[in-house]
Amino acid sequence: MKALFPHAAMTHGITVRVAASFLPEQSQPESARWFWVYHIRIENGSDRTVQLRNRHWRITDGRGGVSIVDGAGVVGEQPVLAPGQAHDYVSGCPLDTPHGSMEGFYTFDAEDGSPLEVRIPFFPLAAPATAN
Repeated sequence: MKALFPHAAMTHGITVRVAASFLPEQSQPESARWFWVYHIRIENGSDRTVQLRNRHWRITDGRGGVSIVDGAGVVGEQPVLAPGQAHDYVSGCPLDTPHGSMEGFYTFDAEDGSPLEVRIPFFPLAAPATAN
């Protein structure tokens, strides 16, 4: 699994795995636009059913500028994960620098309604070097 998803974090028995890829066909370096796609896999290794309610991202560009993104669910979904189940999704991130990073957390509701904050691991965003 580490080969497919090099970044992972586990909180409350829930593992979040991330793989990010630079997309040159969606990037326009001459216009200061670089684009990455990231694949997230959320695995419920706990003994209770949980529902993903919200996401919180901290996106840092190559100059140290930080953007915070908060919202309901992921890509329009608020998946319910029983013990042993997993949920995958793919999304993207544009930056105006050729490198940066992302990290954050999801908020889940447990069966009893209690909130669980689950860490999304730090992962770098780096475009390949180009000649000027």
